[in-house]
Amino acid sequence: MGTAAEPSPRRVTLTPAARRVVDAATRLFYERGIHAVGVDLIAAEAGVTKKTLYDRFGSKEQVVVEYLAGRDERWRAFLAGHLDAAGPDPRERVLAVFDASRSWAEELSPKGCSMVNAHAEISDPAHPAHAVITGQKRWMLALFAQLAADIAPGSADSLARTLMLLHEGALVAHGLGVFPDALTHARDQAAALLARP
Repeated sequence: MGTAAEPSPRRVTLTPAARRVVDAATRLFYERGIHAVGVDLIAAEAGVTKKTLYDRFGSKEQVVVEYLAGRDERWRAFLAGHLDAAGPDPRERVLAVFDASRSWAEELSPKGCSMVNAHAEISDPAHPAHAVITGQKRWMLALFAQLAADIAPGSADSLARTLMLLHEGALVAHGLGVFPDALTHARDQAAALLARP
């Protein structure tokens, strides 16, 4: 299914000061963009010195890794709750992904998907955060593939890719404000697709 998986990026152990840095960076990077936010502002917002930031992380790039990896971990836990509530039916579980994304977007991502937004700024595979971004999307495709295998074993890859395109397209449309409630529209389209014999 495409290129080989990228190695997982290095992570750091978060001390209380490092946690404050990541919390500040998470808010700032999402609100303003990664390139627009410097380490001076992150340190000031976190109440640490720039030296402390570099001592803990080594670079701004590592702060970006922690920001995106943290968002990914929270999303996976959030989604797991929705999948558990959906029960065992694979069609209901697919729709639960869209429901979870709509809730997540309304509560935590008014400006769109943090991974998509970050990829607009970080397209170089050599950047340590690139593996977090692409890894998260590969994980989503694998989830759709797993669910699709239980729905349409003979065409699981095609179904998974279609569901992924509906999902990711809705995330982009939501972030851009192209039309209202893009994720509900995508869910409705997924439901219609899954209802076909």
